[in-house]
Amino acid sequence: MTESLCPTCLQRVAAERVVENDVVWLVKTCPEHGTTRTVLWRGAPLLSDWQWPKIPSRPPVCFTEPDRGCPYDCGLCSNHGQHTCSALLEITERCNMACPVCFADSGKNAAADPTLETIDGWLQAVGRASGFEIVIQLSGGEPTVREDLPEIIRRVRQRGFGFVQINTNGLRLAEDPAYARQLYDAGLTSVFLQFDGTSDEIYRQLRGRDLYSVKVRAIEHAVRSHLGVVLVPTLVPGINQQDVGNILRFGMQYAPGVRGVHFQPVSYFGRYPQPPENDRRLTLPEIIRSIAEQTEGLFQVENFSPPGCEHSHCSFHGNFVLLENGDVCALGNNGSACCSKPTPAAEGAEKSKAFLTRQWAAPEVETPAGKSAGPQENCCRSPRTPSLDEFLQRVKTHTFAVSAMAFQDVWNVDLERTRNCCIHVVSPDGRLVPFCLYNLTSADGEALHRGKWHANNPA
Repeated sequence: MTESLCPTCLQRVAAERVVENDVVWLVKTCPEHGTTRTVLWRGAPLLSDWQWPKIPSRPPVCFTEPDRGCPYDCGLCSNHGQHTCSALLEITERCNMACPVCFADSGKNAAADPTLETIDGWLQAVGRASGFEIVIQLSGGEPTVREDLPEIIRRVRQRGFGFVQINTNGLRLAEDPAYARQLYDAGLTSVFLQFDGTSDEIYRQLRGRDLYSVKVRAIEHAVRSHLGVVLVPTLVPGINQQDVGNILRFGMQYAPGVRGVHFQPVSYFGRYPQPPENDRRLTLPEIIRSIAEQTEGLFQVENFSPPGCEHSHCSFHGNFVLLENGDVCALGNNGSACCSKPTPAAEGAEKSKAFLTRQWAAPEVETPAGKSAGPQENCCRSPRTPSLDEFLQRVKTHTFAVSAMAFQDVWNVDLERTRNCCIHVVSPDGRLVPFCLYNLTSADGEALHRGKWHANNPA
């Protein structure tokens, strides 16, 4: 048993995870609007085996107190079970695209950009609530439409935050070869790049235009400027699920500048073409199996583990070394930790933050002057097994992360999961709100939190 929300009225309702064969459903009933049934998990690895027991890590500073209960008192409130590991600042609602699929429904009736002084207040609030050893993500909208983005990055660094990332569609990076260097010089660490596939047909369906060559140029310009790049595909069944293996091979070709791939199965909030049916949902185990099948076992199911930070049903990760002979070597834990002794969520959070800040940044190798930042010939260059020294050197420079995060919408939201979220959006008044709850909308498009804040900034 757990709790969820009615898709129509957003009232909290009791819910149950119902197992039928190897499929798990979330079943919930609103007294007024009836019963809904949404798929959560399909097949192996089974949900019953996919656990990482954790002891909650309460936020050290809370900006709200419990009143109506989760999910209405976000701020964070004192009942939340995980402190912030990644804080997302929406620095604009404007966008230079109008994608059919958009988490934030960006570009429509965009409000004025927050001022630099407002952003300073947000950063002060985040530092006060979470400290400075966290990931700061600058998002929107499309953050690169702000001409003062380099100044914003500088201010983040001046506040004491050591890792700054932008979430971007890559258009500006592709158009201006010098722009990536401007961002790097300002203190940018990493580019979280929208990258849905390796063919223009995929982009036409998901983004409304041909974009593959644009993405390639954006990657090359970013890598040449010593920015780490993470490819972020939004996966939609029937559109690009079959391209998972090609996306991974592409990323490996551009390693070590491309630091990994972070898959995001489509969630139905913000802007999407039609209400979701269960056959339009993609679950974490299906992505894991697609990775193994489409790479012909180069990556294997047992290479992937539940998270040590957020709720175990939210994500998976696997860390790898790309060897010069084209092989892939898995690093770290394999499989679930369902029988492990519960570990403090704070410990998992610290390990996760340390890994991300190390892995998503550019490696400690420069692209030689005059050398292309394009695809690397790192496959089948040598059939021999590397020596230990060679392997350890590859660990330093050619690690590659493969992960996924399943964001929740109003049909599949599980309040047990949201209470353990560590990815928080900074609201306009400086509060911290779990990402899924901040973006969540009813079946009729009514937002739970977005746009419903006051001007009292807790900073």
